[in-house]
Formats: sequence, structure tokens, C-alpha cells
Amino acid sequence: QFTYAERATDWRGNNNIAESVYSQLRLERHPEPAWIVATAGTGGTSATIARYVHYMQYDTRVCVADPENSCFFEGWRDHDADASSDRGSRIEGIGRPRMEPSFVPGAIDRMMKVPDAASVAAVRALERAIGRKAGGSTGTGLWSALKIVAEMVAEGRTGSVVTLICDPGDRYLDKYYSDAWLEDQGLDMAPYAETLASFLATGRWPE
Repeated sequence: QFTYAERATDWRGNNNIAESVYSQLRLERHPEPAWIVATAGTGGTSATIARYVHYMQYDTRVCVADPENSCFFEGWRDHDADASSDRGSRIEGIGRPRMEPSFVPGAIDRMMKVPDAASVAAVRALERAIGRKAGGSTGTGLWSALKIVAEMVAEGRTGSVVTLICDPGDRYLDKYYSDAWLEDQGLDMAPYAETLASFLATGRWPE
């Protein structure tokens, strides 16, 4: 699963997640997204999306959001295939303690390291906005996507920014939706919740 995840679907075909993204956006004002934000478990999803973007010669750029206690960001930043983390990720489904063969650093354009408390703040903000709970990995991607939107707004650029709702949040009621769990983990969500509230109200990302 991990070693060959990036080969699970044909990234040149018409039945993969990347093609589906463009199909869903075809009637939008900006059908070719400026950015697609993915998260990495095996690395297969980001590899499929990035390879498809290059194959189709789109101008879209691909960002991968990485949680705490995961080595993908450091491996990408330092060009280090042996990067590792001595702790496991708290964001279920993403983050790895070692660089997986399915992760293709050279195919992507950018990475962001996202604090776990920021991921939780983002997924709770999503619930307030759409009335739907999602898993923590969705929050990791959403935090990065909103930060990119803020950068585009500040630079006067327009376009679509895409991220994925990865899994339902009902199974995480005792984790990401539990204040007691946050306290037990030593995670303070408040500063990140304030950042999101400010951005959603003003369009500006507080420094």
C-alpha cells in the first residue's frame, strides 16, 4: 500500500482524483485552479494530482500540508530521503515517521507545516460554516488552503483554491471535537481559531 500507492491509479487517465477535481470545477468562474492543496499519508494522492497537473500542462500549483510529528515537510525542504520523526502523527490518516516511496517531492510546488491545534481549529471552523464534521486531516489541508487564499488576496490575485474533505468527523468526537482531548494533548486551539475568525471576517491573515 505505501510503497506503490502512487501507482494505484493511472494519473494520465480519466478516472483519478485529479481529473475529478477539474471536472467538478468546469462550470466555476475559475475552472483551472491556481492551487490544489493535498495532505500526505502514503503520498499517493499528492503524487497523482501533481503528475496529472504536469501531464495536462495546467498552470495549477500543488501544495502539500503536513502535520506535526511527520517528516514529509523536512524531507522535501532538505532534499533528504532519509528524513524521519521519532513520534507519530496525532492527525489520523496523514503524516508519517519516515519518507514513503510513494511521496514524490519533486512533483509538488510547495509544502506547509501545520500545527495540530491549527488543524483542529480549521475543522471546527468548517463545521460552523457548513454544518458538517470532518476529520483532522481535512483541517490540515483547509488551514493551508485558507492561508494561500489570504496570500492571493493580499497580492490582488484571483483564482480557485481547492482542498479535499478527506473523511467524516463523527468518528473523532472524542478527539478533535473534544476540548478534554485537546487539553490532555497540550494543544491550545484559541490563537488559531482567532486567526481564522479574523481572516474570514476581513480577508486578511494576521501575522
